[in-house]
Amino acid sequence: MKHIPLLILTLCIAPFSAHAQESDVKIIQVKNNIHVLISPQGGNVVTSTGEDGTFIIDDQLAGRSALIKAAAKSINDQDIKFVLNTHYHFDHTGGNEFFGEENAIIVAHDSVRERLSTKQFITYFKKEMPPLSKTGLPVVTFSKDMTFHHNGNDIKVVHVPHAHTDGDVVAYFVNENVIVAGDTIFNGMYPFIDTEHGGSIAGLIAAHDTLLALANDETIIVPGHGSLMNKAELKSYQQALATIAKNIEKAIKDGKTLEQTIAAKPTQEFDEKMSEGIVGPDAFTTILYNHLSQ
Repeated sequence: MKHIPLLILTLCIAPFSAHAQESDVKIIQVKNNIHVLISPQGGNVVTSTGEDGTFIIDDQLAGRSALIKAAAKSINDQDIKFVLNTHYHFDHTGGNEFFGEENAIIVAHDSVRERLSTKQFITYFKKEMPPLSKTGLPVVTFSKDMTFHHNGNDIKVVHVPHAHTDGDVVAYFVNENVIVAGDTIFNGMYPFIDTEHGGSIAGLIAAHDTLLALANDETIIVPGHGSLMNKAELKSYQQALATIAKNIEKAIKDGKTLEQTIAAKPTQEFDEKMSEGIVGPDAFTTILYNHLSQ
């Protein structure tokens, strides 16, 4: 697979300028009728286009829906028929109400509907998510796995429990050999693990095992944030997280405080490659230390 340079995609909760709304979405063809819409604001959005209508995976931030719709329609002018949410976070579900009002069928894991139905607060971002209106809630939910047969593809959707959150799903386009990983992967960055809403480092690493079992050397993997990657790159990413978790577990076992653990730099081996996202090395160490201490 041809390597695509890393694009730093961050979670952004600040207001957006009109200029940014007009210029910041880039469309990359992943394979045949599958494209990814990437920008510096919010998560990656994946589209599948064709005679059955446009299928999108995640719909980014509220206030950017017209921009996402225009980008999708520039690929294929058909209506957006399905929206699959990979998890509940605001940078992946912010367009739900917009697309729901346009009669798209919103699909997600059971936990995602539950969280979107009630007020949520993400401490790390100091971000309150008010409940969505009825039009923005998933109307089809599932507890484990499901399959779409759409635009000539079998799209297997698999729940990976307690990974980035408690409601993460990944999607595998079987015919095209493309995996959409959602926020189980922040390529080139330390991931945010939403431990207060069911996420865990063990679940995240187990989710990577699920992806690696689906993938082969030709598989293209679309992360929730960052550039496209292949199986070998995912394996390296998983090994980095596992090594850091092991370092922090040892520090906890040795009785080190959080401050002492941060000072020991348990992420140092990987900082050059993985510290360009919104979660820096010290913040990632803090998340894992607090989580693993419990």
